[in-house]
Amino acid sequence: MPTVETASRVLTDKSARTQERIRAAAAQVLTERGMATARLGDIAAAAGVQAPAIYYYYASREELIEDVIRQGQIGTETRVTQALDELDEQTPALDKICVAVEAHLRALHELSDYTTAAVRNVGQMPTEMRARMQADQRRYGRVWKRLFEQARDQGELREGLDLRAAQLLVIGALNWTPEWWADSSVPLDTLIATACDLTRRGLAADPRS
Repeated sequence: MPTVETASRVLTDKSARTQERIRAAAAQVLTERGMATARLGDIAAAAGVQAPAIYYYYASREELIEDVIRQGQIGTETRVTQALDELDEQTPALDKICVAVEAHLRALHELSDYTTAAVRNVGQMPTEMRARMQADQRRYGRVWKRLFEQARDQGELREGLDLRAAQLLVIGALNWTPEWWADSSVPLDTLIATACDLTRRGLAADPRS
């Protein structure tokens, strides 16, 4: 006969699975429809639960959306930082930037709907919600800032290049790919190789490097 502890653990695991199903459904709806038209009823239907069940896990629609977007942002950051941590310390800075480009793109296109939902909806968030998310955004921005500064300090970047503008242009271009890539015939590996090549040639002091 199951013990009280075992029964409690089963209920906890089931609850966690249900919450994840709701969160994944919300990510899907946000990706397809955007924050403005993402209704709790649609999310509940996609998750296979009754709409009131969502309030067991989230106090409001906005809290659920914020959780989804934050999961997407953290997922991208984790993928990039892990890829960078695996590199040898002597790896040239431009190579590190290309590794970050690949990891960012793979996060966008391989980590389910969370990352795409984050990219597509972060600009639609209310001011208060956006303010709470800024700590995550700034932390991830500092990862890229350090890469560009290291490349500059090692003499790998074109002279006179504005680091801030270059960084934002690279990340902006990567974040735009979910808007068109799925409907294209370009394989993901080709997309990644092209993005790395364009980034390297656009930044490098010697475009042939």
